[in-house]
Amino acid sequence: MTSSMAPLRAVVFDMDGTLVDNMPFHNEAWVALARKLGLSMTAEDFQTGFAGKKNEEILPELLGRPVPHEELARLAEEKESHYRALYRPHLRLHRGAEAFIARLREAGIATAVATAAPQGNRELVLDGLGIRPLFTAVVGAEQVSRGKPAPDIFLAAAKALGVEPSACLAFEDAVLGVISAREAGMPVVGITTAAPAGQLREAGAGWTLPDFTALPPELEARLFGTPA
Repeated sequence: MTSSMAPLRAVVFDMDGTLVDNMPFHNEAWVALARKLGLSMTAEDFQTGFAGKKNEEILPELLGRPVPHEELARLAEEKESHYRALYRPHLRLHRGAEAFIARLREAGIATAVATAAPQGNRELVLDGLGIRPLFTAVVGAEQVSRGKPAPDIFLAAAKALGVEPSACLAFEDAVLGVISAREAGMPVVGITTAAPAGQLREAGAGWTLPDFTALPPELEARLFGTPA
């Protein structure tokens, strides 16, 4: 059986912009912090160049200098607190995600979350929505040495699930995230909440979808055995 038709045994979800459509709130918080620091950055700049990286990678690159630990922690918490305040009133799963995750569980397909989001942000989404128990594993930024586009976080998720990366389907919204999953050896679906389909395909996404309400027949077959 060719790899393009081989069964998929696990699904690994990015969190921000994928399970939840929250990237505009992240972008707003980053742009506000950059402006306060006297820097010029647009939401598009963040989405294409930084989304998926760890804060300790973003801030030195943004500031163009090494950032001492205390300053980094302070700036990261300022940005994340602002983001959580902006997004909390809008907290909800992305369209079709709840039903899709339920189908995966019924089919015995392992699921994981692979996210660069810090602990407070994971708690807001996973615990705020009560969905943490739906996933076999949650891999966060502090568990890997490099953020996306390095493949570390997706490789760690596959290892936690005990499934070869090539048998894991990844869902991602960010260009750097798609690159990360592809570098890990996973087929990737690009969710178009924050980046255009063309950019995600150029980065390596095999498919692009607006949400989880309907899968391409090929993926239906590889996940569930027969097209829906």
